[in-house]
Amino acid sequence: MSLKIGDILPSFDAVTQEGKPFLFSNYASKPLVIYFYPKDFTPGCTTQACTFRDFYQDFKDAGAEVIGISSDSEKSHQKFAASHQLQFILLSDTDKKLQKLFGVPTQLFGLLPGRVTYVVNPQGKI
Repeated sequence: MSLKIGDILPSFDAVTQEGKPFLFSNYASKPLVIYFYPKDFTPGCTTQACTFRDFYQDFKDAGAEVIGISSDSEKSHQKFAASHQLQFILLSDTDKKLQKLFGVPTQLFGLLPGRVTYVVNPQGKI
């Protein structure tokens, strides 16, 4: 079941593109923009990431953190972030636990993870 407006964001942890642990509890009182995307370096995903990059300072000025999540490896995320000067956090979800936790739908007969964005207030509500 997919998370929807009004739901409370579930607690989660993951690994960043730098191989460091990401603990949701460290961000629980901040506004968050969490976006799931299918794959690093594809045209649509690159455009999406670069749009978040281009407006990243606006998000920071509003006190929000941007977090991108895909099933790509930490190494792929690290190359993707460096190649496109992405300043925000990318989380690796190779086992698709986060995709399942958030209820992110799949596309193309279940072969591709979906593309969905969640905006979360400081109280953890979507």
